[in-house]
Amino acid sequence: MKKLFALAAIFAAMSLSALATLDTAKIDNLTGLKGKLNEKEGVYKVTFPRDDVKIVVDGWTMPPFMGLGTWAAFTETKNGAMVMGDTVLFEDEVNAAMTAALDNGLSVTALHNHFFFDKPKVFFMHIEGEGSVDQLAGAVKKMYDAIKAIRGPDPKPAESFSVVGQPSLAEKNSINAAPLNEIFDTQGEAKDGMVKFTIGRPAKMHGVKIDNTMGVNTWAAFAGSDENAVVDGDFAVTEDELQPVLKALLKNKINIVAIHSHMTHEEPRIMFFHYWGRGSAKDLAQAVKGGLLVGGLLKVSSPVH
Repeated sequence: MKKLFALAAIFAAMSLSALATLDTAKIDNLTGLKGKLNEKEGVYKVTFPRDDVKIVVDGWTMPPFMGLGTWAAFTETKNGAMVMGDTVLFEDEVNAAMTAALDNGLSVTALHNHFFFDKPKVFFMHIEGEGSVDQLAGAVKKMYDAIKAIRGPDPKPAESFSVVGQPSLAEKNSINAAPLNEIFDTQGEAKDGMVKFTIGRPAKMHGVKIDNTMGVNTWAAFAGSDENAVVDGDFAVTEDELQPVLKALLKNKINIVAIHSHMTHEEPRIMFFHYWGRGSAKDLAQAVKGGLLVGGLLKVSSPVH
């Protein structure tokens, strides 16, 4: 019994030591939030409810307590601290928040929905980072500030990517495949004025080889006209490739709309992220190609402009 009490005392001392190193007061100060301590786990967590916009799920106005809370949790590591968190976002906030997170040293590990029939639509962006408390708490604050910068001037979330003055897409698609074939250095699949490129990558699941046709692929589909086009698609990347490829696409104004897995027990682990962009077909193709090159997913002779 004495040994158990001694072990408990040692564990408690270790937890208090970790929290002393963590500097919870600094986390409060840098994030602008008041956190809560879990002494048993040695974790300090800041939270706030997403109550600035009324959210209706399946016809019911949902209280933030039911799963509409943004949070970031900090714990000590050998080299400083680690943060993990989940951020409640509306569609027009996602890419600004993601850019702020990535630009300030955080990793974005998932982007998905938690509900059906929600109005406005709500997304959840998961983050992770390692470094000093100053770096991590400061990065979290900048991400939250990016959200406020969008929501502050207009409390109603936008219902479209479109900006004022942007022309509507033509009813009839007329994408010229030839310039895009040259950019990707491969022949795309053309149909009814649209063009689609698909690039597979080998993997294994349960010891069985899987590749392009089994769904392990990156693709980009173009519609509209050469000067006023839309691109949508999906990237299949490893965990190490995810952050640099996200950064490459965001830098070129491609919107990220989902990050998740499609499989289990695959080797290597493959993450998938879906995207959407508007602009000229050539500019969009160059942006997608830039992501492919950063991720080492495409070996081509033609340069990125």
